[in-house]
Amino acid sequence: GSGAPGYPADGASAAGGDDDLRSRLARWTLAEAEMLGVTGRGALSSHGRALIGAPPAPRHAESQTEPTGPGDKLPVHHRQAPAPPALSPAEQATAAAAAARLLDPLLPEPLDHVLLQADLTAVAPGPLERPLADMLGVLADVESKGGATVYRFTPASVRRALDAGRSAADLHAFLAAHSRTPVPQPLAYLVDDVARRHGHLRVGAASSYVRCDDDAVLNEILADKRAAGLGLRRLAPTVLAARTDPAALLEGLRAMGFAPAAESAEGDVLIARADAYRTPPRTPPEPVPDGPPVPDDTLLAAAIRAVRAGDLASTAPRKPVGGAASGAPGELPRTSAADTLAGLQAAVLTNDTLWIGYVNAEGGASQRVIAPIRVEGGFVTAYDHTADEVRTYPLHRITGVAELAE
Repeated sequence: GSGAPGYPADGASAAGGDDDLRSRLARWTLAEAEMLGVTGRGALSSHGRALIGAPPAPRHAESQTEPTGPGDKLPVHHRQAPAPPALSPAEQATAAAAAARLLDPLLPEPLDHVLLQADLTAVAPGPLERPLADMLGVLADVESKGGATVYRFTPASVRRALDAGRSAADLHAFLAAHSRTPVPQPLAYLVDDVARRHGHLRVGAASSYVRCDDDAVLNEILADKRAAGLGLRRLAPTVLAARTDPAALLEGLRAMGFAPAAESAEGDVLIARADAYRTPPRTPPEPVPDGPPVPDDTLLAAAIRAVRAGDLASTAPRKPVGGAASGAPGELPRTSAADTLAGLQAAVLTNDTLWIGYVNAEGGASQRVIAPIRVEGGFVTAYDHTADEVRTYPLHRITGVAELAE
């Protein structure tokens, strides 16, 4: 990460200006390899060479130098060597075993014991075996780390071990088995004292309860098979806890032939009015804003297209079709059916734009600017500039056509 030892900060650039992502990844990988011990001072370690299947480095390689330029010398083990061939899975396993054998003498042996002290601490003189470290991490809190790790026992840490399912006898046996010193008396007293108070209070979840002074009635309810769906459990001789809500519990008990009464959290009997309407709570309606809703971007864009197309249709100069003069601007063009068909077919061939008069199925007359695409079967398919889409119009509803002047 940025700012970590051996890692350049993000965004740092090399002096040569070629500090791309691949270069940064290479530097980070080399820094991590040196931190893990795979390399040392820029050269592969013995177990690192064994891990990649490379031959061992020659003895005293650091003293062997070779000139690489005027006045420059480079250790032989620093010279670039050809990359080792890719290893098969079997060769990878053999290489990993060889690297482990070379690395084993360099690492301390894990310990299976600690040193308990009278001040409620335990000293681990080295790395611990994994099961011992896991259990000790639950039973105690780490106070300091280093060559020797110091653990401290507290009431909270002992209670944490008891919550994990351990008993006081298990903790005493664990401490006695993994301590090179006798278990101090204060630590034994701490474990016994916390275990004696642990679990006296129980916390659970219950949606409702049933209480009755006659425990025989509660025994009858528990023995009834119809009460299986209520999730009843006896908490005291006169109290039963249930997983269902109070309303469902009341209905279930009434279906079994009992006459229970609901009570409040203070123990008072709840009385329901006969004319009470048990309706669910309702939220107030959202206020209606004054005036019409604000148009969105889509509606505004469509309105602008329609206005521009209408302006173009009403103000653009038109040429006569078939010798008939077109009307004044704003009036619907009037042409015969033959002239209309001829004008549309000609516009298809020349890719011209026409101004047409159109009457819809409700009898409403309108003017449109279209670019005809195809005329067949009594219909014309054209791009409608007003609607900004391709539409199909029946020829018998077109009152006339007029070409737009250039």
